[in-house]
Amino acid sequence: MSTGAAQADSATNGLARTPFAWTFTTPLYVGSSLNPINSSIIATALVPIAAELHVSVGATAVLVSSLYLASAVAQPTAGKLAEVLGPRRIFLSGVVLVLLGGLVGGLGQNLAMLTVARVLVGIGTSAAFPCAMVLIRRRAEEAGLDAPPGGVLGGIAIAGMATAAVGPPIGGLLVGAAGWRWAFLINIPVTAIAMVMALRWLPKDPVPDRGHSGFRQVADRIDLPGILGFAGSMTALVIFLMSLPHVEWIALAVFVLAAVPTVMWELRKTAPFFDFRGLAANGALARTYLRQALTLLGVYSVMYGMTQWMEAAHGFSTVGAGLLLLPMGAVSALLSRPLASRNLVRGPLIASAVTMLLGSVGIMLLTSHSPAIAIVLVSLIFGITSASTTVGNQTALYLAAPPDQIGTASGLFRTFGYLGTITSAVIGSIVFRDGVSDHGLHTLGIVLVAAGLAVLLLTVLDRRLMNRNPNRQAGTPDTSQSPKTPHQGESSVSAPTHTITPERTALLAMDFQNGIVPLAPDADALVERVKGAIADVRAAGGTIGYVRVAFTENDWAAVPETNKAFTAVAAGKMLHHEDTATQIDERIAPEQGDIVVRKIRYGSASTTNLHQQLTDRGIDTLVLAGISTSGVVLSTLMDAADRDYRVYVLSDGIADPDPTTHQVLVDNVFPSRAHVIDTTELRGLLGST
Repeated sequence: MSTGAAQADSATNGLARTPFAWTFTTPLYVGSSLNPINSSIIATALVPIAAELHVSVGATAVLVSSLYLASAVAQPTAGKLAEVLGPRRIFLSGVVLVLLGGLVGGLGQNLAMLTVARVLVGIGTSAAFPCAMVLIRRRAEEAGLDAPPGGVLGGIAIAGMATAAVGPPIGGLLVGAAGWRWAFLINIPVTAIAMVMALRWLPKDPVPDRGHSGFRQVADRIDLPGILGFAGSMTALVIFLMSLPHVEWIALAVFVLAAVPTVMWELRKTAPFFDFRGLAANGALARTYLRQALTLLGVYSVMYGMTQWMEAAHGFSTVGAGLLLLPMGAVSALLSRPLASRNLVRGPLIASAVTMLLGSVGIMLLTSHSPAIAIVLVSLIFGITSASTTVGNQTALYLAAPPDQIGTASGLFRTFGYLGTITSAVIGSIVFRDGVSDHGLHTLGIVLVAAGLAVLLLTVLDRRLMNRNPNRQAGTPDTSQSPKTPHQGESSVSAPTHTITPERTALLAMDFQNGIVPLAPDADALVERVKGAIADVRAAGGTIGYVRVAFTENDWAAVPETNKAFTAVAAGKMLHHEDTATQIDERIAPEQGDIVVRKIRYGSASTTNLHQQLTDRGIDTLVLAGISTSGVVLSTLMDAADRDYRVYVLSDGIADPDPTTHQVLVDNVFPSRAHVIDTTELRGLLGST
């Protein structure tokens, strides 16, 4: 072995052992804490700001809504930019904007300047979380990790939702000791530290391809019209929500006028900013977004609604109100990491919903004469809600989001969260419109009970969360029902001695795309047989998965010269992911709820999150159909067998341009690792369950 090869191998082994060293994770944690802390730290400064600037307390609500609005738009935008331009570049750009926002706010002399500062802070802090998720996902793939890096995600959870609960007590201490301006100025030293760490420790982004780095090329790749349409729609929607209970008809009209053409544009776009079709097909991701929005509605209602109530109705000082909510942040921080390290989803989400219901009932029982210990108890309960919802939904996001869209998906995850927080501010303004009182607090509690019930139903009724063996997500193979291994030399169709459980079975239609199907012998008949098998599995309640091979410009650039097969693909700029040739044959087109992944090597799980999606659905049985037998079928079968799946190969649902190679594999290779059946036998196995 050459010296260079030995060094490369040593580096790879080192990455596998310690892929997430503290030098890599620390700047991500610090950056990810900036948005939630800034979201909540302002809570205890609103009253002093109103007094010094001679405006009403209600007018200062713009300082809350402006950051939420900026963040709701900027989070997915930053994620998309991180995917296209590089996460380190976008992370550092965001840090600079936060630094500028801290200066503007600290020196601001009127409400307009403070609002500008909050917008800058909102945009800047929005870069950290999606950039962190992109960097974490890429590092996990480089290290060959199948399971989510639970410890790292736990750290992000602490830096995210858990630190939001620390905002009010920090704000109370800062405002009480040094004045409200430090709610802005605190960003200056923190961002300076974050910038130094990011420059020193985060991996550098690749140099952009000159042919794709111009403004027009970047604008097309990030779908700039889609981003602008999304920004206009979100702005109008937030203004409309913040005006309630009075209806702002102009804002509603602008929302409709901006949203309708944006949706139409995104539906036509091959690689849209907001992938409506992908979100509709990925029910697990959509439900994760909705759960996050509803739960944060509850958590932030406590942060803002109870803070106002404690100061205005109960008579606590700003420092006292902040300290009473401190247990919420402490519990969140203590629980987040150990929960995340186990890669659990359903358990924490059920705990989140139940504690949200309990805490909401507690709010309904509080009065202005309640002892401080009662308020602390409610705070503790919502601390559990905060930790469990962040951990459960964040892990669900990691598992459900397509790997190449993790930045945008993470940004939208935060956007939905901010819709929940914005709605919490709207509800607070409605229930306290006649003054902060016990009655308004109790009304808030009733609303949160309804939201908690919705979260509970979204969790317990979600079949995707009912993984019977969650340890498989953490990389533990499920060997409880491993098939008996046939001996070499069995007949080409090895009849299984058991039946198929549809709920735990997925049929994978692999590489049935427009440019590959014509290469198969008797292609039309092959597609019709696979179409029938898909219909049979659907009818039985099984899962359908689609795998296609397609490349982005970055994928081409990343193919090393050592790869014999795909060097030619990269050199010839073949199989572009937007080309018609790489789209799935319309005769077997995916439907809502199906799994769809894009790969850039032979194996279906080699460069995708397919294994994670399958384990997330509790699937332990695969039925393989694909083109070609010696390519995707062989690679996927070997990988699936090593992962301890029960594997079936449809002998009449696969094909190869070389009939001899096809027959050798079906007769002499596949039976030792899988059950080889035909589509008729598959129908019988499905019908016998």
